[in-house]
Amino acid sequence: MLSLRPTQSFKRFSSLLQQRLYCSPTWYHQPNDFNYLNRLLSSQISSLQTLLQSHAFIITKGYSCNIFIASKLISLYAFFHKPSCSTQLFAEIPQKDIFLWNSIIKAHFSNGEYSRALDCYQWMRASEALPNHFTLPMIVASCAELELLNCGRSIHGLVSKLGIFSDNSAVGSSFVYMYSKCGVLEEALGVFDEILFRDVVAWTALVIGCVQNGESKMGLECLREMNRIGGDGERPNFRTLEGGFQACGNLGDLLAGRCLHGLVVKTGMDYSQVIQSSLLSMYSKCGNPEEAHRSFCEVVKKDLISWTAMISAYLRMERATECFGVFWEMLVSGIYPDGIVISCMLSSFSNSMRVFEGKAFHGLIIRRGYILDQLVQNALLSMYCKFGFLKLAEKLFGRVNEQNFEAWNLMVSGYRKMGLIMKCIELFREMQYLGIESDSNSLVSVISSCSQLGVTHLARSIHCYMIKNSMDDNVSVNNSLIDMYGKSGNLIIARRIFCRVPRDIVTWNTLISSYNHCGDFVEALSLYDKMVLENLKPNSATLVTVLSACSHLASLEEGEKVHNYINKGNLEFNLSIATALIDMYAKCGQLDKSRGIFNSMHEKDVITWNVIISGYGMHGDARSAIEIFQQMEESSSKPNGLTFLAVLSACAHAGLVKEGEYLFAKMQEYSVTPNLKHYACMVDLLGRSGNLQEAEALVLSMPISPDGGVWGTLLSSCKIHNEIEMGIRIAKHAITSDMENDGYYVMISNMYSSVGKWEEAEKTRGIMKERGVRKRTGWSAV
Repeated sequence: MLSLRPTQSFKRFSSLLQQRLYCSPTWYHQPNDFNYLNRLLSSQISSLQTLLQSHAFIITKGYSCNIFIASKLISLYAFFHKPSCSTQLFAEIPQKDIFLWNSIIKAHFSNGEYSRALDCYQWMRASEALPNHFTLPMIVASCAELELLNCGRSIHGLVSKLGIFSDNSAVGSSFVYMYSKCGVLEEALGVFDEILFRDVVAWTALVIGCVQNGESKMGLECLREMNRIGGDGERPNFRTLEGGFQACGNLGDLLAGRCLHGLVVKTGMDYSQVIQSSLLSMYSKCGNPEEAHRSFCEVVKKDLISWTAMISAYLRMERATECFGVFWEMLVSGIYPDGIVISCMLSSFSNSMRVFEGKAFHGLIIRRGYILDQLVQNALLSMYCKFGFLKLAEKLFGRVNEQNFEAWNLMVSGYRKMGLIMKCIELFREMQYLGIESDSNSLVSVISSCSQLGVTHLARSIHCYMIKNSMDDNVSVNNSLIDMYGKSGNLIIARRIFCRVPRDIVTWNTLISSYNHCGDFVEALSLYDKMVLENLKPNSATLVTVLSACSHLASLEEGEKVHNYINKGNLEFNLSIATALIDMYAKCGQLDKSRGIFNSMHEKDVITWNVIISGYGMHGDARSAIEIFQQMEESSSKPNGLTFLAVLSACAHAGLVKEGEYLFAKMQEYSVTPNLKHYACMVDLLGRSGNLQEAEALVLSMPISPDGGVWGTLLSSCKIHNEIEMGIRIAKHAITSDMENDGYYVMISNMYSSVGKWEEAEKTRGIMKERGVRKRTGWSAV
């Protein structure tokens, strides 16, 4: 039998197809009337080939221009995904009514050709035909899908003028959907208020619109109101409840989610696949893996979507073992994994840093010939970047197509995570050269890399690039810009960005930290007060930064205010906050309060121990510092280099020579190698106590070259004990180590003067002048 392509059919119906039709037994001795053709198009069309035969038969019988028949043919071609044939048939009809216009618009709309649907609408308006309540929902929904807000508004104006809005729920619902999809929720709410007769479609559009625009709480309130006042036609359907479950998940509102679950069971909708997947997602987002698994077990026919939802739930909760268990159950049940499932599994291994399992799973993918699509390739690349496997990551990246923009961005971020900041910047530059669009993660990575290298001029050029390409509205990117400008000391620009962008808690923390970093502690505290006044709840990072500012200012009043806010606000009193409070009270001279907080802590890390030891050492209470050190040795925390530095400094201030020597020797027990600061402490301890020969011997026996700080410490001790000859000898070493330090020249010159060696004193000042070393001007805070 002769076969034709649909695009050729309209030109050859009268010749080739007519011959085929009469040879087919289907058409033999059939009556030639309108009713028969109508029944034929309504019931006997099962394939595109049959439709082409029917169409040819209609042409031969002279009914091809009948509007009713033509509209049915247009719909049938659309049903078989041939809207181009629908358009060609439509164009051949001389007289077009609204019924026919709706058919062609629907043909394109139902096939996802929203632009063509709007083109047909414009064609319709050009022919002076007016839309009706069947036309408008399709056209408005097309504007929504294409996010053509202005076009949607102009149609809204026409609808208001025609007066077919308020009494038709379908039209009103489509506008609610359109405004929500375009991100103007206020206008969607306004339209909803104007709808006189609200049905389930209108309520569903509003609930889902609220959730999609980040107003999950409002979406739940709308759902409650709908359920409270709604009649039979306004009861929530599975789509409405899907939006409700999504809102509960976004809010982490487990109680509301359980209430909705009860409603679902009561109304008998718990067997819907959509509802079951929504329940899985909701319970996983609310951090309840038990109920998520229970919902999963209730699914009778588990398809790929169900298994994917369960794996994603465990992935979200970072439970890699359960992820792997569900994956194997899925394989046993005969379900073949797709790219989404495989990428979820790879993400679970990378998030939990299970290196061996991740590599083994990669081998399983290759052996079993699973899908290696772009999604899986990117997941593999991300996993190896997180593992720090540079060669494997670069090997995978080398196989990537230039069109895989996500892979380029992942590699930029990967270089940053692995500490390869120069490679991060170079790859980003190559992306710009090739015209590959950057995402927020790669921008954050490259800005952070520039900040770390101190190349602020390059970070500024990236900032300009973002502004030119309208990419400066992302919160994370703006936070990294504030951090970069703040760390480089450009607080004016950092504050300017802060004032003009949407702010989250990280934005506030970043600017407060920037002021702290630059030493403007008063402004850091002022910004914190402003944050609290704006009813934004600080997190532990905020409080640690603010308490650090109080410590630097030694402002007990401000520190106590922060402490009271923590107690009254029922904020989480975690390890970092407790440690920051200990440090603040110690630096404000309130050692009793520091010790009280320290003793009340059930968990202490090495930083906590170091802070309390430093506090006692700072105030000259070396005995208490040593006592705390001994308690630390008995605990599970192991002393580190900073611990020994703190306790040695305490001994130096108190003149506890034997204890200091004992602790210095003890460093070997904990495999802590002394650095220059440790040696400087020991030299200070020995020097202050008059053991200058022993101090010099220690310096000369150091396995590392002593710097100006070590020699300077010994020199100060020589001056204190009036050891002029030794002081002159040490001063020469100090000058050799740090030629720019004016204090050493002045000290040796004064020593020469004190023993009557005026020529040597004058010569030293001459050398100082020759080397361009200026004596710094003294100043007073009084």
